[in-house]
Amino acid sequence: MTGGLKIKNTARDRPMAGDDEDPAAGRQGNKSRPHVKLGNNKIGLPRSRMVRIALGSILIFGGILGFLPVLGFWMIPLGLLVLSQDLPMVRRWRRRLAVKFGRKVKNGDKSGS
Repeated sequence: MTGGLKIKNTARDRPMAGDDEDPAAGRQGNKSRPHVKLGNNKIGLPRSRMVRIALGSILIFGGILGFLPVLGFWMIPLGLLVLSQDLPMVRRWRRRLAVKFGRKVKNGDKSGS
């Protein structure tokens, strides 16, 4: 799927607490930041899980108030995209949407359904 939506989750690359490796050594070798890839663009996300969850929640809340000036409804999908980095339920929704979109692009489906 070209031009699709990809998220790199670096949390899976980190050693678990019970691993024999030194946790500090695992963090030194992992220099890549979590990011969202939209087409050919990479958008960096904060390293802290709590900051990412707070940012996604604020974006969704601001999107709900999208009828106000400055805020917009565009903030809701962006907030869900940020939350999909850390929340498995939102990640599943994003992956299903990406698969459906990829199938439509692959098959050349131009219909709205």
